[in-house]
Amino acid sequence: MESSAEKLRGLRITSLDEDDDETVVPHQPLPGPSAASMDYEDDDEDEEEEAEVTIGVLTKPERPGLLLRHLFPSKAGGIPAWLDPVNLPSGKSSCCGFCGEPLRFVLQIYAPIDDNAAAFHRTLFVFMCPSMACLLRDQHEQWKHKHGNPCRSVKVFRCQLPRTNAFYSTEPPKYDSSDKPLCLGAPVCHWCGTWKGDKICSSCKKARYCSEKHQALHWRTGHKNDCLQLISSSDASKSVLPVIGKVHAGTSWPEFEIKIDYEDTFDSDSCDETNSKSLVMQRHGKPDDMMQSWMDQFEADADNKCWASFQERVLRAPMQVLRYCREPNAKPLWALSSGCPSNADIPSCSFCKGPLCYEFQIMPQLLYYFGVGNQPDSLDWATIAVYTCQGSCDQSVSYKEEFAWVQLHPTTPTRR
Repeated sequence: MESSAEKLRGLRITSLDEDDDETVVPHQPLPGPSAASMDYEDDDEDEEEEAEVTIGVLTKPERPGLLLRHLFPSKAGGIPAWLDPVNLPSGKSSCCGFCGEPLRFVLQIYAPIDDNAAAFHRTLFVFMCPSMACLLRDQHEQWKHKHGNPCRSVKVFRCQLPRTNAFYSTEPPKYDSSDKPLCLGAPVCHWCGTWKGDKICSSCKKARYCSEKHQALHWRTGHKNDCLQLISSSDASKSVLPVIGKVHAGTSWPEFEIKIDYEDTFDSDSCDETNSKSLVMQRHGKPDDMMQSWMDQFEADADNKCWASFQERVLRAPMQVLRYCREPNAKPLWALSSGCPSNADIPSCSFCKGPLCYEFQIMPQLLYYFGVGNQPDSLDWATIAVYTCQGSCDQSVSYKEEFAWVQLHPTTPTRR
């Protein structure tokens, strides 16, 4: 007889090909160990053994309310749907290690582990500083992880819960108005809507903030007047504070739902050598004499071969913003051969001291959906690979920081 856990996971899993206008498609948990992305040097040897790679694409939610925390969404942009809504990361954990500003929410993926009772619910959260200057420093700092606790501008947190917990029902969501969390979450910042509001406005005693900067920004953009109204009003229903979940423009990226599918459902026609060269040219434009000379040495340049292979693979599903795989032999799809970490560069879990394993990577297409421009300090990356505790250890800390490896485009340092 099918177990309740199997029924819950079966209810959530669906395909992007399904189209039912009258029903809401449940959120899809990413599968457990599935497939490794091919290393560009091993295409011919490993092709037959390669399992399916799960990719994530963005879509607007079918209706409001589908990305709330008790529905266990995978989403990008907006504000996080915290899994543990009470014990949020705080202090230095929520800030960029370089500029000290609160980090901005990038995305979260719901990735429970079927054979781990402590990870019946499991979500991974990614945050980063929106400054490219900080990301450039982060890219160099990540090499020092084995030699201490480096500063980071990209941070990943893992949160997991057993089926029976203080926040959610043991029954699967029905995706209707009856779905409710079991308790309220911690008050969050009225400016960014992301981090815990540990600081309280000294005048009205109602507005909360995660940092002095966000308090100052809120004051200058309207709270100075709102505060007086709150003080003079005894009716809480007349509160002029913003609704949590609606943050000020410029404090978050546009919000999307992440839907998943398997890479092999897309066209996977392989590219020959000529096509691979043209893929390299797509990034650099029409080659001049110097570029043509560079192209003539294509076979001798490992970075160019890797970039062409990366482009070829990505073109199977050009809209992908996420690649997920938690199999033991999984590897990221690197854009360059240089700047890749060795096994020795990946640290151990800072909680259980066990090994980390590759789990997913964020693709540069996400920047397009976020509307990131081409200004001097605009974000840019080739890929961001995330490594998590192989055993998904269950420690006393609700949000455990994992490890991210940033790989930039080859032209990024020179054009900034």
